[in-house]
Amino acid sequence: MFGPACQRDFFLKIQSIMYETKPNILKSPDLSKLKEVIIDHRTKIYVSPDTDVEEARNRYLSRIATRKA
Repeated sequence: MFGPACQRDFFLKIQSIMYETKPNILKSPDLSKLKEVIIDHRTKIYVSPDTDVEEARNRYLSRIATRKA
């Protein structure tokens, strides 16, 4: 069966299958509430205020070292 009736049925089937997606909303953290840790002259990371700076630096450097290996 071809024609306008077939096209209408096809459109109704597609319309019932399709669903509306919600946009992804990403909230950036407030950097003023975080502590800045300087790794080298071009790398900075931000950690929570109660985190030890040396511990954060060492964890970051160990992750980078394992990634390069």
